[in-house]
Amino acid sequence: MTDTGEGNGERIRGDTRPFESIPGVGEKTATALAELDDPERALEAGDVAALASAPGITDGRAARIARAAVRRTHDDPGDFLATDRATELYRVALDLLRERAVTDYGEKRLETFYPSGVPSRIEEVRAFTERALTREPDPDVLDALDGVSRLSAPSDPTVRERCLATTDAETYSAAREQVPELSVELVEDARDLAELARGYATVIALDEAFAGVDVEGDVRVLPDVLENPQEVVPERTLSFFARNREALRAAAAVGRLADLDPSCDIDALERGLERLEADGTVADDEELDRLSKAAADLEDALTTAENVADDHLKEAIAERDVTIEGGDLLSLVERGAGVDSLLSRELEAEYAAAIEAARGHLIDALALREDEADLARRAFDDEPTYPVTRESEPVSRLRERLEAARDRRAARLKRDLAADLAGMRDDCETLVRRALELDVELALARFARDFDCTMPVFEGSGFAIEGGKSPLLDIPFEDVEPIDYAVSGVTLLSGVNSGGKTSTLDLAGLCAVLAHMGLPVPAREARFERIDRLHYQAKSQGTLDAGALEGTLQEFAGLATGGGKRLVLVDELESITEPGASAVIIAGILETLTEREATAVFVSHLAGEIREVADFPVAVDGIEAVGLVDGELQVDRSPKKDLLARSTPELIVEKLAEEADGTSEGNEVGSQERDEGLYDRLLTKFDARESG
Repeated sequence: MTDTGEGNGERIRGDTRPFESIPGVGEKTATALAELDDPERALEAGDVAALASAPGITDGRAARIARAAVRRTHDDPGDFLATDRATELYRVALDLLRERAVTDYGEKRLETFYPSGVPSRIEEVRAFTERALTREPDPDVLDALDGVSRLSAPSDPTVRERCLATTDAETYSAAREQVPELSVELVEDARDLAELARGYATVIALDEAFAGVDVEGDVRVLPDVLENPQEVVPERTLSFFARNREALRAAAAVGRLADLDPSCDIDALERGLERLEADGTVADDEELDRLSKAAADLEDALTTAENVADDHLKEAIAERDVTIEGGDLLSLVERGAGVDSLLSRELEAEYAAAIEAARGHLIDALALREDEADLARRAFDDEPTYPVTRESEPVSRLRERLEAARDRRAARLKRDLAADLAGMRDDCETLVRRALELDVELALARFARDFDCTMPVFEGSGFAIEGGKSPLLDIPFEDVEPIDYAVSGVTLLSGVNSGGKTSTLDLAGLCAVLAHMGLPVPAREARFERIDRLHYQAKSQGTLDAGALEGTLQEFAGLATGGGKRLVLVDELESITEPGASAVIIAGILETLTEREATAVFVSHLAGEIREVADFPVAVDGIEAVGLVDGELQVDRSPKKDLLARSTPELIVEKLAEEADGTSEGNEVGSQERDEGLYDRLLTKFDARESG
């Protein structure tokens, strides 16, 4: 791409002045663009995705901004499409291209292509297109592209299991600003740190004075951590990759399948994404899974363990007889003893077995390690009770240990994974951009293949199309009859109704638009004179009133006197007023266009009349009708040079004359002579009109 002219010197972030010179960009939009990391690159490359990431800028708005920036770069007035019908042809061409894009980005990016009369812009896109046409639209690549989208900025994560601590107010303010994801606490001494450590899985002390302090819990002293927040907030990196995980996976698949020039280690990226869950946590770590499950299942496991012990005791009591001497019973009652005392005296061994069963279930159900199992054993006291109940203090400590171990494990895994992925972010963004740009290239390649396109050449005057097939017709493209047509200077195009005059004009206009977009055209070969403006006057519906006629004449007066090279396509201008006046008006317009050395094709049923009143020999081409077969018009769709094509009425008269010649002698002679005389007389007049 060419230089935007904005890259001289280093731009100050937030400076809007370079962007306000872009047509259609006001102060508000310029301010949004200035917030981007590299807006100049995005504008130069037409990177709609990057531009759309600016605050308040939609994809459609981004495409318009990119197009305007391109025009500024090439000093392009942007007035190539001079009429509504010319603009319609551009929109149709754009739709055909966008239908072949897979991604939303591709559709919007294609909108940055537009027809231009500026050679530098045309050549810029031609170079891009010629590279694109070497691409093979592999179905697997297209399937992978379906999952690629522009990358999104995630919302800032909130981390509750870690905090920062400092004794310094200035450091406190800096930490809150630079690491908003974590709580920041002001402390006075190690005692305060210890208190924080009881409420957080990890405490990061920012003061070097705390180095060597012995505090229970996970307290880390990291004085320089504000210079590298990633170390304590790996979620900042992981949230980006988690938010864009599927898009990155798809881009990696596209990069591998299409053999894109790798901007990053695709294998490493895929391995990293495989370890990342959609919520930003780390996947497939057995120890983290064990701790997470143990912490989550603790309450249920405790309840089940209590039931195990109670059931054991019930069975023990049911299976044996317990005899209590009267004096012993009286003694127990006098001491206020209850079932617990009975259990202690009569079922001591069974109670011990029940408690061990409860402890064993708890340890096994939670898959506890030895240090955790020690706390689990203390959850059930050896002192007999019925029903069996847990000890709250050991249970609370076990829960805290499991949750803290889980959080520390998760944080360490996040740090490790974030360290692997952090350096890949810029490369990943490049990979996604290349994948999205590949979609644009493949859309062009598919367009060229679907419509048998070729790259046109710019040379000579006028235009020449060989083997052109219009994709605008309401029939399958493979059934379209190819045509050849070349025009230099001013030409009238004649032909029968429904013979293909308008579709020929549409094909010429569409090819002109595509050629000046820098894109291939639907033809075997095509040559164009580079023009500055395309005027396509569509067929008007009915005779215009005086005011509309006046406006139409003013429009043609303007195009006849304006500067620059013009291609003028006009469909049946005679419908604007009475036939006699129309012939005079068209002849005058053609004379003026000839003086301007413009290229023009006027479709008209008044070619003979126009030629009679024109002050110069008007070239007349014709789409030749070769006859009527079973009521169907047979036409040679390629216009013939220097041919005033026969009209449908003439063909009907000729058919009737031929049928009359073959009438059997049994017909009445008088009627036969009258019919033959009329047909011959009409054919003679048609011949005189054509030769005139």
